[in-house]
Amino acid sequence: MAGGALAALAARVPSGPFVLGLPALLFLLVIFVGPVLRLLLLSIEGGSLGAYEKALTDGLYLQVFRDTFEIAAIVTVFCALLGYPVAFYLTTLSRTGSALGFACILIPLLTSVLVRTYAWMVILGRNGIVNRTLMDWGMTDRPLALLHNLPSVIIGMTHVLLPMFILPVYSVMVRVDRELLRAADGLGASGWQVFTRVYLPLTWPGVLAGATLVFIISLGFYITPALLGGGRIMMIANVIEHQVQSLLDWRFAGALSMVLLVATLAVQAISNRVQARRG
Repeated sequence: MAGGALAALAARVPSGPFVLGLPALLFLLVIFVGPVLRLLLLSIEGGSLGAYEKALTDGLYLQVFRDTFEIAAIVTVFCALLGYPVAFYLTTLSRTGSALGFACILIPLLTSVLVRTYAWMVILGRNGIVNRTLMDWGMTDRPLALLHNLPSVIIGMTHVLLPMFILPVYSVMVRVDRELLRAADGLGASGWQVFTRVYLPLTWPGVLAGATLVFIISLGFYITPALLGGGRIMMIANVIEHQVQSLLDWRFAGALSMVLLVATLAVQAISNRVQARRG
C-alpha cells in the first residue's frame, strides 16, 4: 500500500522542475546543511549534553542571549520607525524618482558591512565628524564618548539592516489599492483612522516580513557589535567566535550555535503563525 501511494505521488510530480532544481538543492545541502550537522555532532561529542546544560543554565551566557534578543528587538523597532515612512514615500514618487530612491537604498548593499562599520567608526570617533562639529560649534569642549557603547551598535546595525525592512514593506505597499483609502476618507474617516484601520492592516504582511527578517539577521550579527561595541557589547555571535578562536572549544561553540539556530527557527515559526492567523 505504501509503495503504491509513493508511486502514485511520484507520477503526479513533474520530473522537469525537480531535475532543474536538484543542483541547487544539492548545493544547499552541502554548503549549509553539512556544516550545521557537523556543529551538531561536535556539540554532542561523546554522547554528553553538558555543553547544552552550560549554555542554558550558566547565568553569563543566559545574559548574553538576553542582550542579543534585546538588541535585535531595538534594531527592529528603529528599522520599522525609519523604514515604514521611507517605503511609503517611495510609493508616491514617479517612476524616475522611485528608481533614484531605490538606487540610494540598494547601493549600500553593494558595499561590505565591514566598510560601512568602519565608516561609522570614523563618523563617531573621538576625532570624527560628529565630535569635531560639536566642538567647532561650541556645543562641547571635549570629545564625547560616542563609540564602544550600545547606542553606537544600534546605529550601525540599523544602518546596515534598514534596506532589509524597506524592501518587503514597499513590495506590499505598492499593491495597495488607493481607492480604498479614498473611500475611507469619503466616508468621514480621519487621516489617523484611514492609516490605522485601513492602510496599516493592508501593509501588515510586509511589516511582519520585514521585521522578522531584520530581527533574525540581527540575532547573528558579529562584525558591527565587535567593532562599534569595542568588546563592551557582547552578542552571542561574538561569544561563539571567542569560544572558537581563543578557547578552541568547538564543542561549546557548537552548542551555542545550535541554541541560536533553534531560537531563530522559533522566531520564524511564530512569525509564520501570526501571519497565517491574520490572513
